[in-house]
Amino acid sequence: MSDRVEKIRSTLQEALTPVQLDIVDDSAAHAGHAGAMQSGGGHFSAFIVADAFDGKNQVQRHQMVYRALGDLMRTDIHALMIKALTPTESTSTQP
Repeated sequence: MSDRVEKIRSTLQEALTPVQLDIVDDSAAHAGHAGAMQSGGGHFSAFIVADAFDGKNQVQRHQMVYRALGDLMRTDIHALMIKALTPTESTSTQP
């Protein structure tokens, strides 16, 4: 696991206390992407299941994640794909 993934994981764990948190470093798929090279940040996907999202729409949930990540969004993260669910939504979408 990369240092960046661990930073993202620990930051979100502390801020949102998720019941499930999966962070994937997708940077290799974007190698040579000019914006990523200029910023030095990587491309990541986050699947987050947290009670903190209850009663919040998708925009509010994403804002919560961005706020929690703070400076990491400027230094370590160039792009972030977020899937943010409540525990109830997570169990209802499982096959």
